[in-house]
Parts: sequence; structure tokens; C-alpha cells
Amino acid sequence: MDQFIRVYVNLGRNCYLRKVVISICYMKFGLFFRRKIVTEFHELSALEALAKIKSGDLTAEALMRSFFERIDERDKLVGAWSYLDKDKAISEAIKSDKAGNPGRLGGLPVAVKDIMDTDDMPTTYGSTIYGNHQPSEDADCVKNVRTNGGIIIGKTVTTEFAWRNPGKTRNPHNAKHTPGGSSSGSAAGVADMQVPLAFGTQTAGSVIRPAAYCGVVGYKPTFGTHDRKGVKELSNYLDTVGTFARDVADVSLFDYALRGQSCPNLADYDNQPPVIGLMIPFSIEASKDALLAYENVYKKAEKAGASLVDIPSSMKFESLADLQAVIMTGDAGASLSWEYKHHPERLTRFYRDSIAIGKAISESALKNAKQLADDARKREASIFEKVDILLTLPASGEAPEGIDFTGDPLFNRVWTLLGWPCINVPAGVGSRRLPLGVQVVGSAGQDASALAAAAWLEKVLGNS
Repeated sequence: MDQFIRVYVNLGRNCYLRKVVISICYMKFGLFFRRKIVTEFHELSALEALAKIKSGDLTAEALMRSFFERIDERDKLVGAWSYLDKDKAISEAIKSDKAGNPGRLGGLPVAVKDIMDTDDMPTTYGSTIYGNHQPSEDADCVKNVRTNGGIIIGKTVTTEFAWRNPGKTRNPHNAKHTPGGSSSGSAAGVADMQVPLAFGTQTAGSVIRPAAYCGVVGYKPTFGTHDRKGVKELSNYLDTVGTFARDVADVSLFDYALRGQSCPNLADYDNQPPVIGLMIPFSIEASKDALLAYENVYKKAEKAGASLVDIPSSMKFESLADLQAVIMTGDAGASLSWEYKHHPERLTRFYRDSIAIGKAISESALKNAKQLADDARKREASIFEKVDILLTLPASGEAPEGIDFTGDPLFNRVWTLLGWPCINVPAGVGSRRLPLGVQVVGSAGQDASALAAAAWLEKVLGNS
């Protein structure tokens, strides 16, 4: 069987010969061959697939078709997608192959969260208000994907306006549980191997928490890293474009391609392990499973040579979460004012009440809250004077049961307010056999170092 697999892969771009091999293998091995081929392709990491495409051992077309087979097989259960364009994606993959697969993402499939504008696909922002909305221009981050040779295959489900009201997406590890939000479809799609790379956004915990619940790597870069033009705004002060992938190397490839840069060196800590600050704000809210996973991770890190520094949380520090909530609600009152005025009947009670609260926050009060946040960003940076990264929790524990609520972003609010880079690193499973994670937090602007520390930790945990 393996010989047939190697022949198939090595045929490269010769589609006719591939079909011949497929026919022979169907006759001899039946459906097993089909499953084996698909597995070979969709289980490749983004970097592995890219290397095979660049070497001619794999075509972007074959990779694309394998992902769509996976989607056909699984998405009725998972519900990660709000829109797919299979024919166009395959057509673009064929064009990429003919052009020699240019760009840093040459031929890789990419998913776009449905609050980001696409000029060739509807963008609904997760709301019935925008059910027929067709933007005339791509969001800047989407343009960057296309510029770098990535292929947009569809739009992933988001909570309404990337805030609260969940969509149809379920956790791929157990469909009775939430995948988290608001980047529900992106996290679930990557976790279920329906796409290798996907966009998310975070205003409170909308990248890191779903990544933790679904067991993938989620990366929220330093605030302001990526241009948000063409991304539906919730809070101008907090909104951050983030990314999902299966491992740190893939998420680094994706994010830095968007910047037009090569991947940073992820081996920085291989010879000199990082100094890790241990800090868990709101630890009383964490489950026993989450705390045990956290302990297991830092003990393994220490055994592998990392230095550990205890950094106690405080009520003053944790109060920053309340500040984040005030700013988010105040900004949302302004950014969703048109929807509130013109389509109140199409907003849930939560939105009507929350927008009303946001609109009631005076301009001066909101300005003062943002000044306090600015001061905190400067003041709290001193945490990194003695440590390279912070290690904390990405969520209270495993994904909650039910899909009507995407979970509490409490463990993410402070870091989002401070604008620091955050990475979820999968860290095993809990008592219900659902994923757990740890959150690596870096200093503002030191994203490359934070990613390198996350990659080092990934190796220590045996995730790569």
C-alpha cells in the first residue's frame, strides 16, 4: 500500500497518471486507499505541505481537493463554515500550480472569519442584518493572503458581530460542547483538519479561548500588528487580528507572511531555555483539571532547563479585566449604533441591552478608561524585567457543554487590554477528554521571542 502512496505523491502535477494510479488502487484496496490518500494530505502541517508543493512532490490542487473531501466528510457535524466556494478554490489552486506556486503561502488553503470583508464571497458578520452583504473590496489582511499566494477557500462561522450570540459550530472533539468564540469556525475547522490556516480576531478572548477549547495553536499578536481595514469593528482600542494553525511553526509562517516577512527563528531558546514567569490571575475560577495541566507543564519546562519565577497576581491587576469590559462595551455602543438604530428588531436582547449600556457611557468616561488602560500598558510592562514570558491559563478549563454559550473570556481580558502577544499551546486533555492548554504571554512588540518560547514549550510537551 505504501508503495502506491509514494507513487501517487511523486507523480506531482501529472493529473492523468494520478487518475490511473487511483483507479488501480480502488480496484485493489477499495475505500481504504481513498482514506489513506486523504489522510496523507490533510494531516500534513502547513509547512510540510508547502515544502512538498515547492519541491513538486505535491500539487496545490491535490492538497485542496483533499481538504474539501475532509470538509464533505466532517462539516455536517462540526459546522465550521458559513460559506464555501469549492470550484473557485480548486481553480485557483490549479492556477497556482501553473504559476509555480509563488509567494510565502504558495497554494496553501486559508479560512477567513466572517467578519472580514471578501470581494468574492458574502460577508455577514454573523448577523441576519447582513445576510446578503457583498463587499466590493477585500479586507487588508485578506489582500495579504492573496498577495502571498494563499488561497481563500471560504468564510468561517463567527458569533454575531464577534461578540456573543453563537453560530452553528460545534467542538470537533465532542459535538455536545462549544468550540468557544467568537472565532468559532476557524478554531474548529483547523482542529478538525478541514483547513490548515485560519483567521480569528480577539477583543476579549476570541482567539485564545477557542484555540484552547479545540486543542490548536491560537496566536493573538501585539495590538496593532495587522491593519484592521475591512474588519467589522467592535472596539477600536482592543480589536486584534489573530491566526490559528496546528502548531507554532505553522502559525508563525502564516502570521509573518501577512506581514510580508519570513518566519522568525523559533529555535532561540533551544540552547538557553526561557525564564518563565508563573502567573494565574483569577486562579480561584480555574478548574482542577486546568490547574493540574498547568502544573504539569511548568514542571516539565523546569526539568528541561527553564528558570521559573513566581509572579503573584493581585486584586489591582485583576481589576484590569473590569476596565477591559468597560472599554469594550463603550466602544461597541458606538460601533454598532447603526444596527441598533435601524434594525433593533433583528438584534437579540443581549445586544440591545449591551449597546444601550455602551451608548450611555459618556465620551469623557470612555476617554478616561482608555487613559487608565494606556497607563497600565506602560506600568505593567515592568513584569518582563526579570522574565522572558509569562505562563498562564487560556481558559478556566475544558470547553463547557452546550453550544448556546461560548465560554467566559475572563482569563484573556487583561492580556487583551494590555495589548501583549498571546499564544495558546495545547497541553493535553481533561477529565472529559477535551483539550486543555496553557497561554504564553510576551512583552509588547516581542512577538518573535514569545513565539520562540511557545515553540520551545511545544517541543518539551511533545506536541511537535
